[in-house]
Amino acid sequence: MLTLFPELFPGPLGASLSGDALQSGLWSLDTIAIRDFGVGRHRTVDDTPAGGGAGMVMRADVVGAAIDAARRSAGDVPLIVFTPRGELLTQAIVRELAAGPGALLLAGRFEGIDQRVIEGRKAREISIGDYVLAGGELAAMVLIDAVVRLLPGVLGASASLLEESFEGGLLEYPHYTRPRTWEERELPEVLLSGDHARIAAWRRAEAERITRERRPDLWARRKG
Repeated sequence: MLTLFPELFPGPLGASLSGDALQSGLWSLDTIAIRDFGVGRHRTVDDTPAGGGAGMVMRADVVGAAIDAARRSAGDVPLIVFTPRGELLTQAIVRELAAGPGALLLAGRFEGIDQRVIEGRKAREISIGDYVLAGGELAAMVLIDAVVRLLPGVLGASASLLEESFEGGLLEYPHYTRPRTWEERELPEVLLSGDHARIAAWRRAEAERITRERRPDLWARRKG
């Protein structure tokens, strides 16, 4: 993990399932401080945008040196940089990364990173949504959390992964538990029937209904 703020990690990744898996060695996280590769006495990592404009841009020479140092220990793993203009993070990408050898993640700051280092180091640009964050660290945590939970041994019931949102191109069906009645709202009767075929059919129908209503883009891709 390449970042200007290594103290942010593992952060929430050190708790719950991901934290337990980290402690047991099912996955690992190393951070490299980009500022260690900064220029001059003040370890400068940024400069004004070429051509003018607001804000500052992370320097290609600084970021490139940090990436090269990380590669000496991480090896030839995918390099991912987080940017709003990147490809949208999907469950398919998460599955791809979970099945791979690991990844080198780069969190930008300021107005962004000099494009030459993104191209020169063949970084894959990924976005977690159509909005702008102050830096890439939170986006990196989102990706890591999504990937780690798919690693063997992290979740106790791996079968539950098959029924989650985005598996099979659908959003997940709604869940219920006790009590049977809460604030005059009853559990769906079918869930109390004990008829597993009916329950499975109801869940499938609910998943399809919710996907049609809330994510017509997903539904259209699935039907296409």
